[in-house]
Amino acid sequence: MVKMSPENRTSILVKAIAGAMGILMCTPVLADTRYEYAQVLESRPVYRSVEVSVPRQECWDEEIAHTDSVRPDSNTSAIIGTIIGGALGNAVGHNKSNKRVGAVVGAVLGHSIGRDIVASNSRERVVRYETVRQCETVYEYHDEERLIGYDVVYRYNDQDYSVRMDEDPGERVRVKVNVQPVF
Repeated sequence: MVKMSPENRTSILVKAIAGAMGILMCTPVLADTRYEYAQVLESRPVYRSVEVSVPRQECWDEEIAHTDSVRPDSNTSAIIGTIIGGALGNAVGHNKSNKRVGAVVGAVLGHSIGRDIVASNSRERVVRYETVRQCETVYEYHDEERLIGYDVVYRYNDQDYSVRMDEDPGERVRVKVNVQPVF
């Protein structure tokens, strides 16, 4: 066994007590937390005015004009043009083979000319009307009051407190009581 002087023993004891005190000071003190009820003195609803847009369809009937070109069903002019063209081509040629070639070329040209004359002179313009349903979305705006919460005044331990809550608490409100020592 090692003998210590009284001063060493006192020094070691003071250091041990100081260390223990340091550890105790660093350790958080547990608080006493419990829940109780407080009396509600007043609960007022709080509203906010907001602008609301409501979409709706607005439709109407509209008459639209369409112009169509109508060609006659008759091919008489083209046939007459073919015959006249063939006859002219035959009359222009000097010998038998030239007359045949002239008749064919004249018939083709005559047919083409007759068809173009018929197309340009006898087209009818027909106007027809069609009813078409047109729709568009329009928005109507109006103001609306919306509930955003309740301003509540309650009493706990003879002191009044106020808070904004999402819902009306009724006649009493639950409060959290936290008791903690102060150093």
